[in-house]
Amino acid sequence: MRALEERPPHASVRDLGVRARAAARVLRSLPTARKVAVLQAIAAELRGRRAEILAANARDVEAALAAGLPEPMVARLRLDGGALEGVAADVEAVSRLPDPVGESTPEDRRPSGIRVSQRRVPLGVLGVIYESRPNVTVDVAALALMSGNAVILRGGRETVHSNAALEGAIHAALAAQGLPSGAVQVIRDPARERMLELLKLDDLVDAIIPRGGAGLHRFCVEHATVPVIVGGIGVVHIYLDESFTREPADVQMAAELIRNAKVQKPSACNALDTLLIHDRALGALPEVARALIEGGVTLLADARSQASLDSAGLPAQPAQDSDYGQEFLALTASLRVVSGLDEALDFIAAHGNHTDVILTRDGAQAARFVQDVDSAAVMVNASPRFNDGAQLGLGAEVAISTQKLHARGPMGLRELTTTKWVVMGDGQIRG
Repeated sequence: MRALEERPPHASVRDLGVRARAAARVLRSLPTARKVAVLQAIAAELRGRRAEILAANARDVEAALAAGLPEPMVARLRLDGGALEGVAADVEAVSRLPDPVGESTPEDRRPSGIRVSQRRVPLGVLGVIYESRPNVTVDVAALALMSGNAVILRGGRETVHSNAALEGAIHAALAAQGLPSGAVQVIRDPARERMLELLKLDDLVDAIIPRGGAGLHRFCVEHATVPVIVGGIGVVHIYLDESFTREPADVQMAAELIRNAKVQKPSACNALDTLLIHDRALGALPEVARALIEGGVTLLADARSQASLDSAGLPAQPAQDSDYGQEFLALTASLRVVSGLDEALDFIAAHGNHTDVILTRDGAQAARFVQDVDSAAVMVNASPRFNDGAQLGLGAEVAISTQKLHARGPMGLRELTTTKWVVMGDGQIRG
């Protein structure tokens, strides 16, 4: 394997943008079969370069451990043979998704005689900024290529060798298919100055998509002149209605669902942050809390939920006001008792926008919750962990958008496209 430092000198970020813009012109007209072929070639290269990629990743993991990075970040960074095979399989899964590019609305003949329609087209050039998951490099590249977009990727400094090896595999696949390497490019220099240059490349980049914590999103929004699609941050609530605690089987179901929402992947943006409990559902709280505590969760409780847990001999810490509206991304959850649906809706309106769930057997309550809660995803009697591109039928996602313009929720192939008007005429002029 060639060491990273032996590779050619880094191109400037502007150079990457120029190459990406030229590649985007090629990709926008690429037939679906060619896009499928390049994704299949990428999967093959990932498998064929297994030893090289894993060796590069091992260098990153070793450096991360030496630098004292937190274990959750090291875990997200680490690749093994099974994980790499999963990445390759995900690329193949994207290649089997319907291609949205070229979809057209039915023509509408206007009184002037012109025929108008809207056609779906790629966004153009994407800039994606993310942190320690090297699989994101490949996932985003696959989604960008399948949707006809070029992409400039800026991973964290902890992934520099992994991303170089993955970029090499992708470039080999592009070359084998006769496509420009500018279609997928990694910014090798991890300095923040390079990220700032990407954020201000508004003459060459069409959209910035950050994937990471709230600090990264704020930095991008505050410094970018390129439009930023904000996603992946926000508080996840579950409201446990009294009607869902009348039967022992429902209480058990609630406990299992709430545990899944918090414990299955606590670092995910769609993991539970705050559990709201109807005051007449407090009798079910000990069983629900016990399931969370057995999963290693630290509970931060308001006075009424604390009293309920104390009486059951279950540990909890007093919640502070700042513990509500907090995205924990860890095995921590806050608890709050509410008087009913009205107070729950008010609380979510003040603190939510990502994924919000109601557990209820009352159809009217469910309908009102779905109607009134203004979040990227609203769920009834299901874990918030389903707010995920693959789980919702998109195949994969670049990010989960929590803003309202252009895209909202998981961003798959369709969300990486836009539309243009097509007008067909026979010499009409406007009077």
